[in-house]
Amino acid sequence: MNNQQPKAPQKLPGFGPGGGRPGGPMGARVNAEKPKNAGRSLKRLLHYIGRSKMLIIALVMIMIAVTVSDLAGPALQGAAIDTIKINGGKLSVDFDAMIRYLCVMAVLFVFSATLNYFQGIIAAKLSQDTVYTLRNDLFAKISKLPIKYTDTHRHGDIMSRMTNDVENVSNAISQSISSLISSILTLVGAFSMMVYYNWIMALIACVTIPITITLSGTLAKFMRKYFVRRQKILGQLNGQVEEMVTSYKTVVAYGKEEKAVEDFSRTSEEFKKCSISARVWGSIMGPCMNFLGNLQYVLIAVFGGFFILNPISFMRRLTIGNIQSMLQYSKKFTRPVNEIANQYSSILTALAGAERIFDIMDSADEVDDGRSQIKVSEIEGNIRFEKIDFSYTEGEPVLKKFDLEVKAGQKIAIVGATGSGKTTVVNLLTRFYEIDGGRITIDGLDIKDIPKDTLRRAIAIVLQDTVLFSDTIANNIKYGRADASDEDMKRAAAHARADTFIERLPDGYETVLAESGSDLSAGQRQLLSIARAVLADPKILILDEATSSVDTRTEMHIQQAMVALMKNRTSLIIAHRLSTIRDADVIVVLKNGSVAEAGNHEELLALKGEYFKLYSNQFAGIAI
Repeated sequence: MNNQQPKAPQKLPGFGPGGGRPGGPMGARVNAEKPKNAGRSLKRLLHYIGRSKMLIIALVMIMIAVTVSDLAGPALQGAAIDTIKINGGKLSVDFDAMIRYLCVMAVLFVFSATLNYFQGIIAAKLSQDTVYTLRNDLFAKISKLPIKYTDTHRHGDIMSRMTNDVENVSNAISQSISSLISSILTLVGAFSMMVYYNWIMALIACVTIPITITLSGTLAKFMRKYFVRRQKILGQLNGQVEEMVTSYKTVVAYGKEEKAVEDFSRTSEEFKKCSISARVWGSIMGPCMNFLGNLQYVLIAVFGGFFILNPISFMRRLTIGNIQSMLQYSKKFTRPVNEIANQYSSILTALAGAERIFDIMDSADEVDDGRSQIKVSEIEGNIRFEKIDFSYTEGEPVLKKFDLEVKAGQKIAIVGATGSGKTTVVNLLTRFYEIDGGRITIDGLDIKDIPKDTLRRAIAIVLQDTVLFSDTIANNIKYGRADASDEDMKRAAAHARADTFIERLPDGYETVLAESGSDLSAGQRQLLSIARAVLADPKILILDEATSSVDTRTEMHIQQAMVALMKNRTSLIIAHRLSTIRDADVIVVLKNGSVAEAGNHEELLALKGEYFKLYSNQFAGIAI
């Protein structure tokens, strides 16, 4: 679109109810979020992980090899112990067998360590591939959200979901996927080996499992709400920081530094308390699991000793080496549960982040139901608003039965008091917002039938608040038409009277601007945005207080450029400075969302109505 739409997730300045932004600096709170279904979020997250099938297969194969070598260790250790025998009170050792077992164990340890190295590399790649896709999908989704979404959601919170929440998911995948696969394999393998040695003792080892499941489920209920709450508050903190940085001049100008610090400290204190609660509940899980693991260890040792002293005929006779192996397998049997418990906090954090990410992804895309095959070159620019009703908030109408007809090539000025609906007219024409009732047509075609890409490429907007990117001046101007040549770009700059100051810069058109063009004056930024509109060569031009940020002399040059730019082009001018729209073909005066008066400058002054009042207020003491 040939307007100055910023990079997500910034907000388009000047748009939204009344042209403002929801809340003031450090003031607004993020909308309350209802707890989502963690199981559903996990399922969707696994879908993203499952896209890297080859990596998962490689990881599983390595984990199987690692688990087999790991499970072979206790058996070899037990066999090595059983090479020591006592016969008739004499100690005998089969050193050859012992050395053989120890050598095999050493080889397995080296083999396992090598595989663990490659496992870490594959897990990291799986994690980054997954979050790469997730992050790109999230950013693509943000680019498709309607303007209303960014108007009603705090930008810092959206950024937090893109950064912090995605990073938490990344950490959980890289740390937990391998552990989960290893845990499943180890649980099955360790239990199978215990059954092989003594099935009764294997059942005894399972006594603690119901307790573990019950305890972990109970603790999870307490833990999850704190981790979800913590991520939400973190989004609020990011939102406050973002507002403080972007609104710093306003905060300082009104002496609100202390209030900003107090607001941030209050949210930060809330985050601290919630984090402590989350960590406390998260830290309880580990010790509880360790206690149950030690309890299982004691049971194996006690019953193992009992069965050695009191062998049972239908059971395999146990040796000291077997008991040692069983004890090691019991530790391996409980270790996966302990590992999951210790990582449960990071898993919950990741799921809470995933919920917030999917919350954006589940938001409705901007609706584009245009099916017309009309091309931009075929648009003439006849605009008609028919009985338009619209409200940003239900029950609070901004436009009521609004009617307006603009003929191709006409220059229409829209004036009125603040909140009368001037900027809303632009919002609706560009379909940033959808009307509640009525119809808007261009050349007799309902704009709902025109694809939004076509509609917006036919329109160029010059806003009161300029939007520039951290790029070269040339590319900022070419944002209006990316395929434009350098010659066309420079002609547009000259047309907008911007070439003079650009050529004085050290790097000229290749000068890289600071963020939002903060290294330029307000007037210079406005000249660049006007040059961008000139280069776009739109069918319909919208000027929303385009000269309000420049001095009187610069305004005179811009007005001259605008006269040429608006020639044979449908133009809508939203203005507070009535001196800038005297030569408009039609001046429309809005009052309470409806057209109060319409006519040219002289006709409206002669009526002595709303326009006369506005004009008199601006030029009090000056002869009309």
